[in-house]
Formats: sequence, structure tokens, C-alpha cells
Amino acid sequence: MPLRSLFWRILASFWLAIALVAGLSILLGHMLNQDAWILSRHPGLNTLAKNWTQRYEEQGPEAAQRYLELRKRRYNIDVQVLNDSGEAVVPGTFPRRAAAFEARRHNDDRQLPWRRLTEEYTSPKTRDTYLLIYRIPHPELDAWHRESLLWPLSALGIALVVLTVFSLFVTLSITRPLSRLRGAVHDLGQTSYQQNSLARLANRRDEFGVLANDFNRMGARLQSLIGSQRQLLRDVSHELRSPLARLRIALALAERAAPEQRDAYWPRLTRECDRLEALISEILVLARVDAEQAHAEPVDVNAVLAAVCKDAQLSAPEQPLVLRDTPGLHLQGWPTLLERALDNLLRNALRFSPAGQPIEITASQDSERIVLSVRDHGPGVAAEHLAQLGEPFYRAPGQSAPGHGLGLAIARRAAERHGGSLVLENHPQGGFVAMLELPLVPSA
Repeated sequence: MPLRSLFWRILASFWLAIALVAGLSILLGHMLNQDAWILSRHPGLNTLAKNWTQRYEEQGPEAAQRYLELRKRRYNIDVQVLNDSGEAVVPGTFPRRAAAFEARRHNDDRQLPWRRLTEEYTSPKTRDTYLLIYRIPHPELDAWHRESLLWPLSALGIALVVLTVFSLFVTLSITRPLSRLRGAVHDLGQTSYQQNSLARLANRRDEFGVLANDFNRMGARLQSLIGSQRQLLRDVSHELRSPLARLRIALALAERAAPEQRDAYWPRLTRECDRLEALISEILVLARVDAEQAHAEPVDVNAVLAAVCKDAQLSAPEQPLVLRDTPGLHLQGWPTLLERALDNLLRNALRFSPAGQPIEITASQDSERIVLSVRDHGPGVAAEHLAQLGEPFYRAPGQSAPGHGLGLAIARRAAERHGGSLVLENHPQGGFVAMLELPLVPSA
């Protein structure tokens, strides 16, 4: 969907304002100085040729001359009328001294004390053509100009009002979204941000809409991180209490036991310390996944799969592994995170798959992503618990295998760090399958 670019909107508004004002100014200047404008608008000239011709042809030269004299007295306009031969039809109202003065200074009409205008008029009755020459004193013409500015100034005023309204619209279209974004930033800082607060702004199809969508994603991501960190702290504190409590009980029993019986408690203490160390190690791995800041690099997926399968085979040589990979699998990502994710998925499968049943590892690629799946032949997970798998410290009810519920959480965080996802489901033919869906290039 094309963007209604705010940049082009602002640029167009200023360009329109400049073009409109410049055009009106140029048009106004030309209109006020053009002979045609004066002849068509001046009340003493706009009907003079027609009325004079009508009187001359119907009432004779004397009536026509009287009409010119009346016009001169009323509008202070001198008129001379010539025929096709260049001869004066009537004496006119030109004073002789003015004609002589004009003859001496005909090269520069701007220095004359009057404005000279000419108009040709053809009689509709006799088809005779007359040339009417007008001389208007500059003070008289300037006074009429001032009176005739009402319409152009009204047009200019309307244009300014339109430009003001349009500028106000553009200004509000910029300041209102900025105010909403500022409020959202404030709410985000106060941890009271609501994603629907920018819902209307996110529906816009300009830069503010894109920014609002990005801000919503950022806010959702930050809220998710903050929520997960808080939940992690609660879960960690809860999970650490159990091994610490068992350590205290074992130490209290060892202190009260007879010297010859104390050696029986050391294996239990060692086992509890190992469990506590393993739990802390997994918690640190989960924290490192969220804090990974290194830049993505090319990853040879086949090499990572081979290394993980080799380590798993060494730890469980009795369990068969079936690897079905596709040659030439590469993506941009973080090899350490990908290795940890696959290692946790594979160890989770080893934990629940029956002895002797193969574990199937499959790697494939389509046009936009790589899919890595690990399938076991264990009992699977009840459908109502699938949605919660992958949350830190969550373990489906009824599980007896050892673990802290962090393996799938680490795999999910690693997948999300790559811009992908972890899909957990029961296989139609039995068992459980975990799939890492990773894009070839992680999102920013």
C-alpha cells in the first residue's frame, strides 16, 4: 500500500503557497498595467468607443464631440478619434500644447504626465473602423487603480485564507501525532504503556503510521522483556529455594549425626550442589541469550548440526540418532545460540525418548527460511500444555525426567533472537517434535 508521504505533503504545501502568491503577484501586476485591463475596467473608457460611434453615426459630429467633452469633464480623459485615413473625425479634446509636448517626448512614454491608450472600434452598422486615442493623467489613473484594487486584494485575501487553513492542517497533522508519540514515550518510561494508545495513529499510511507501528512493536518487545525478567526473577527465587532448603537439611542432619555416619551425607550434599550449579548455569545461559549483542555472522548449519549430534552421541551412545540434512545450509545468525538451542532440543528428546528408539533430526530449507526439527518417540505432551511449553521453569504435569524447565525456554529465546520461532507439537505418528523456524537473515 503506497505511503502518503509526509515529506511530499509538506513540500507540496509550501510549493503551492509560493507558486500561488507569486502567480497572484505577477498576475496582479500585469493586470493593473495592461492596456486591455484599463480599457475594459475603467468606467470612463469601457463603453466610450461604442457610445461615441453610435452618437456619431446617428446624431452627427456635433453630438459626438459634446459626448467627448462630457467624458473629459467627468473623468478628465482627453480623446482623439481618427478614421482609416488617419484624419481626425471630430476636433476631439486634445489640447494643442499637450500634443506638442507629446511630440517632443514621444520616445519615453513613462516620462509624460499622462498614460496614452489606443483602441480600435469597428461600427457594426457601417463597418467603418475608428482609432480612438486616450490620454489619462497619471494622478487620475493612480486614483482609479487604488479604487480598483478591491477585487484583486479580495482574491489575494481568499488565497491567503486558504493557505492559512492548509498550513494549519499540515501543522496539526505533524504536531498531533508527535504529541501522541510523546505521551506514549512517557507512558513507556512509567511502565504504563498500552499498545492500543497508538492504534489510530498506526492506521495512518504515512511516516507517522510506520513510526507508530515500529513504536508499538518496540513497546511490546520491551514490555515482554520486562515481564519476562520479572517472571524470571520470581521463578529463579522459587527454584533456588528448593535446592538450598535441601542443602540446609542435609547439613543439619550431618551436624547432628555421629562422626561415623557423616560420610553417608556427603554424596547427598554433593548431588544437591551439582543440581544447584546446573540450575545456575542454565539461568546464566538464558540470560546470555537475551543479552546477546554481537552482530550476526554467516553460520554453517550443517557443521553446527554435526557438532551437536556428535556431543549427544558421546553422552548417550546407546540411543540411535538419524540425521537428515540438506547440503549447503547457511544463514546469518549467532552460531553459539543456535548450537545451544539445538543441544537443548536434542537433550530434551534424549530425556523422554524410550531406549533404542531413534531420534530424528531433520534440516530443510525453503525460499525464505531454514527449518530444523527434532523428533522423539516418547509419550508426547497433553494438548492443553503445549502452549505453555517454552516458558522458563515450566514443566508439563506428570514428568518424571530430571530437569528445570529451562531447555525449551533457551531454545525459544535463541529462535526469537534470530527472528524466528520455536514450534512444539505432538507428532501425528506418535512422539514429540520441536521445530526451529529460522529466517535466512535475522530481522533488525
